[in-house]
Amino acid sequence: MKRKFFLLLFLLWPLGLLYGQGAGPLFDTDLPRKAEREFQFLAFYINQGVTSNFFPSTEFLRGQVTGRMFGRNTTMTSDTATTAYVEQRLIPFIIYSPHLFDGKATLRMAFEIDWTWGDVSYGTGGNQGGAVSGHQVNMQTQNIELELVPKTGWMINLGLQRMYDTPYNPYRTPVEKLTQSGYRLNYFGTHAVGISLYRDADFHRFKVATFKFYENSSFRNDDVNLYEVQYEAHINKLWKAALTGHYVRDRGNGNGGVNILGQGINSQLTEYNGVFRFRYGSSPYMADIGWIGTHFSRNADMMLDRFFLSGYFNYNMGLVRVDRGSGFNNAADIFGFAANLRLGYRYGQTLNDNVNLELLFTSGDDDGLNDKRYSGVITGNTWAAPGGIYINSGAYLLFPHANVVNRFTPVVSDLSNMGYGLTAAVANFNRSLIPHRFNVKAGTATALSNVTPAGGGHFLGAEINGALMYNLGAFMSIELHGAYMWLGNFFDSADSSYSAPVNGGIQGVRPTNPWTVFVVYKWLMF
Repeated sequence: MKRKFFLLLFLLWPLGLLYGQGAGPLFDTDLPRKAEREFQFLAFYINQGVTSNFFPSTEFLRGQVTGRMFGRNTTMTSDTATTAYVEQRLIPFIIYSPHLFDGKATLRMAFEIDWTWGDVSYGTGGNQGGAVSGHQVNMQTQNIELELVPKTGWMINLGLQRMYDTPYNPYRTPVEKLTQSGYRLNYFGTHAVGISLYRDADFHRFKVATFKFYENSSFRNDDVNLYEVQYEAHINKLWKAALTGHYVRDRGNGNGGVNILGQGINSQLTEYNGVFRFRYGSSPYMADIGWIGTHFSRNADMMLDRFFLSGYFNYNMGLVRVDRGSGFNNAADIFGFAANLRLGYRYGQTLNDNVNLELLFTSGDDDGLNDKRYSGVITGNTWAAPGGIYINSGAYLLFPHANVVNRFTPVVSDLSNMGYGLTAAVANFNRSLIPHRFNVKAGTATALSNVTPAGGGHFLGAEINGALMYNLGAFMSIELHGAYMWLGNFFDSADSSYSAPVNGGIQGVRPTNPWTVFVVYKWLMF
């Protein structure tokens, strides 16, 4: 009996020692660390009810409408008709990072499912499926990409991925930073297949990438490819500066691309997106287009002190050769540039307590290709719908806004302004009335065309806008937005010598001023 007692005491003694040293609460109150999940599901959900006085006039574009207001997408304003509709979108993200590779290999998939309430059902096609019974086949692929991390700070992305004109890895960087760094998605902000290499160190970073825009016939030299390199360095704790280069080799002759519109400098897509169109008819062409530039920032995250600033300068150049039956000959030189500056002051305790001013200048061309030279800007909108998005200026109508599902139709949808160029200013006042809970915003925007169209003037117009935003919880909000724009004498012109008609083709009549009001519910789930 004594032997059993001493044996039991010997076994319990270590537990008593641990309890005496404070190990007891470890089992009573502390939860074990949750194992890292191999599979993750995230999603972005948005519902919005919209009323406005602009809409496409063709039944063919009831679903998704992109491009420039008053352009070839037939979007016009009205002084008698008013829209009233509700849109819905879900963008699910599925992420797989197996323990076997200890975070060094990750597969990401992103899809898009959206519709207008009450549109159609029992059919096939994107951006639709909200009618009674639903049953629409409408899932669209955004990303399917693999990220490899061969070494800390080095990342390789393969497959259909985000193609953004910033040196930051778009899968490891908040959206706000992506839209306020680099070229702010103004030149390239879409998805593309390719391979990109990112290096992110303490005081510098770089990106080297190549993307395939269009393959067309795999046995012919008729592809469209993009090559990109960016290097950004920290000058000190406040300032960063970068040097960048982009090059597009276009041998597609406008084939492939967006539905029946095609793609490239000679396609109908340019007239939808508000881009300058090189009118070469059916003649084959070869285009080599490059961009060399710099972007810079001071305290872009608004965290180190109260003043913040960012900007860029980008110069595009190129050569277009056309075959009119006697071989390829030089048809046009390309020389244009854009400059952007955004500065502001954070006066309150949150990031939403700030005022900011943005200035934008893009060169224009005053005679089309009569001198065999195009001196305007070229962006990704020449090849994609849309390919470059200017969504964080704070404007709603003059420039595009991020709260959109199926209808993306600003007055100026591309930096080139159809090749006329522009000079623009945007000012915004933001205030957090209840910190991190209730925010308000008021803004204004105005722009001039640097080249006047036939029958029109320089003034594009002026806009006022505002918003009330209430955060219901973490990454969940309900918002009320509104904007009104006074169109300028630029829209007295019905000229179509550059691209699509300036004012939608209405002879001698300026279109009705556009306005919009919408209520938005958003939730980022994770």
